[in-house]
Amino acid sequence: MISMEMPKIVLTTQNLHGSGYGSFHLKGYTLWPHMITGLDFVISEAGRYGMKLVLSLVNNYENLGGKQQYVEWARNQGQSIHSEDDFFTNPVVKGYYKNHIQTVLTRRNSITGVAYKDDPTIMAWELMNEIRCPSDQSGKAVQAWITEMASYLKSIDGNHLLEAGLEGFYGESKKESNPNFQVGTDFIANNQIPAIDFATLHSYPDQWLSGSNYDDQISFLSGWLNQHIQDAQNTLHKPLLLAEFGISTKNLGSNSKPRDQLFNTVYSAIYSSASGGGAAVGGLFWQLLAEGMDSFRDGYEVVLGENPSTASLIAQESQKLNRIRKMYARLRNIEKWNKARDIRSAQNGRH
Repeated sequence: MISMEMPKIVLTTQNLHGSGYGSFHLKGYTLWPHMITGLDFVISEAGRYGMKLVLSLVNNYENLGGKQQYVEWARNQGQSIHSEDDFFTNPVVKGYYKNHIQTVLTRRNSITGVAYKDDPTIMAWELMNEIRCPSDQSGKAVQAWITEMASYLKSIDGNHLLEAGLEGFYGESKKESNPNFQVGTDFIANNQIPAIDFATLHSYPDQWLSGSNYDDQISFLSGWLNQHIQDAQNTLHKPLLLAEFGISTKNLGSNSKPRDQLFNTVYSAIYSSASGGGAAVGGLFWQLLAEGMDSFRDGYEVVLGENPSTASLIAQESQKLNRIRKMYARLRNIEKWNKARDIRSAQNGRH
């Protein structure tokens, strides 16, 4: 069971390697010291406070040094690159990404001395934040890429969970469930890959259905959540994490009710599933900021001191999920105790 406080951190090529081509090739594959030691500190502090992390290995988006940076490096090496979607198919680009995986996973934390691949503070790796390959609507490119990269990552690190980084868009067989567009991914097929341990879902109905009214957006959200929870439970047989959700408050002013209603819709769906042993295991909203982080504000931010009603909803849901987690932990302990008792009884019966 996952509480609301578990952060997801995206390791972008820009902040770990620099956005320039030279820093990648002329110096060999190195991580910028001041950036990677900062991540060492984050992981160390998270462990100290009993938090778990999901670390995303690359971003889809150009402004954060995402897949576009990789294809630029390859283009500068003479590769024939047609679009940033060549990230998923070009062998040189895929080699760069595999180098990135190996370098990050085998790094030894300068503070704790623990290799990332052995660190229990890291709950899971994510292959890419919001995988999209719109140039291939068949989904074959993404399916092959996830299969290859998931297998490669697991060959280095078999200790941690792995998820792909999907938003939840369906492929051809269920495209009518999508919000009027496809991005070359398939929630069912992509998550059926054996090395993927749990499914993820994102939801931004204010962006995806920008021409609709608020009530229609909430209605879509409710259906989107329930359909994916059922698919995760009945088809995938894997847990489902709502890894991002939110609503922009730029046009809402000080009115917190629309956001609170959206959060409550999400939390109700998660709790309803989790309390019955279903697939949903938690939700992570975008994004939590502390006071003074004004340069990071994008309209979706939650500053707990400024948003007391939303903060109360988050706290209540975390407490409810934590109670479920403790209940299942007790049940597992009882099961272990019963097995141990049966073994002892069988052994005593032989004497």
